[in-house]
Amino acid sequence: MKKLNISTLISFIFLLCMTLIWIFPLAWAFFSSFKDEIDIQSYGFSMLPVHWVITNYQDLLFDNSSTPVAKWFMNSMIISVTQTVLVLVVVSMAAYGYTRLRFKGRDWLFSLLLASMMFPAVVNLIPLYKIIDTLGWVNTYWAAIVPGAAAVFNVFLVRQFMIGIPLELDESARIDGANDFQIYTKVTLPLIKPVLTVVALFTFTSSWNDFLWPSIVFNDIDRMPITPGLQLLQGMYVTDIGHAMSAALIAIVPTFILYLFTQRYFLQSMSLTSGVKG
Repeated sequence: MKKLNISTLISFIFLLCMTLIWIFPLAWAFFSSFKDEIDIQSYGFSMLPVHWVITNYQDLLFDNSSTPVAKWFMNSMIISVTQTVLVLVVVSMAAYGYTRLRFKGRDWLFSLLLASMMFPAVVNLIPLYKIIDTLGWVNTYWAAIVPGAAAVFNVFLVRQFMIGIPLELDESARIDGANDFQIYTKVTLPLIKPVLTVVALFTFTSSWNDFLWPSIVFNDIDRMPITPGLQLLQGMYVTDIGHAMSAALIAIVPTFILYLFTQRYFLQSMSLTSGVKG
């Protein structure tokens, strides 16, 4: 019992330290967003503002045409939500094909698909940009939405979860006269909601936080998502820290809310072969 208490105490202290390490920069950014630049530059490092102001948020959301954070926010929301929906459709259908349909070369094709994960994504930037440019999608939402629609890892994740669903359910549905599409929509999709929720979480977060690819395909300020747009708040010689912290906090709000409402699905999906409940 004594060893258990000591180990529990050590674990608690370790987790508390990790929590403080994670929270401290976020807290400093939060309080700095309510400081004016004079407070930040004059008083050195201090947690709480000397004079509380909301002008940083007002400037970014209402009075700044050179860095339209509100437009960037809406652009990111449109791109992330649309890509998430598209990914759910493509990935779930692909996983269904690799687990429930029988065709020649299915396993070989899936192995080849997994092998493509060995190549770093950066090697695809030039050919992918040429494709986007040929289609005329530069500075359009499609340039950021379509390339990430069929992530191999998501297909693998959903396929592994779907393997745990008994094939007897499909056979029962076929006896009742259901075709493959009806089995996919009426039987399979309701059973894989937990893993699809995690895929949606990963996809939305990845799309929202993506910096490199949007920086390449967007050069129109009004069409730019918020993550690459934040770099425009950093000047060549001077950076307005108050505005930068305010914009960063605005940028993390959607992903923070998303994690709060989907964390139970995330934990539930960790057992990919848990089978079918009920």
